Amino acid sequence: MTLQEAQQQVDQWITTTGVRYFNELTNTAILMEEVGELARLMARTYGEQSFKESDKNRDLGDEMADVLWVLICLANQTGVDLTQALEKNFEKKNLRDSQRHKNNEKLK
Repeated sequence: MTLQEAQQQVDQWITTTGVRYFNELTNTAILMEEVGELARLMARTYGEQSFKESDKNRDLGDEMADVLWVLICLANQTGVDLTQALEKNFEKKNLRDSQRHKNNEKLK
């Protein structure tokens, strides 16, 4: 699935099953909540925090997909083509950071 297809599928789901988009501010708050859930699982899986009973059956991919879903909702609501935005972001990083990380002593 491409990013464009994902944007179309999320839009179709929202406008049929989901009734309508939450407003942009609500979706931004939901995005922060989903990122927090992902961070919680990362801290328990790869960090030093221990799992709570409620965390044990969580799936890392599912938590990432929740973040992506809400981000796609926000892109759809604000008219952002994520394919174009990502391509432009790669261009920016390739220009700005072409030597930056290669010259970083901390990464060697």
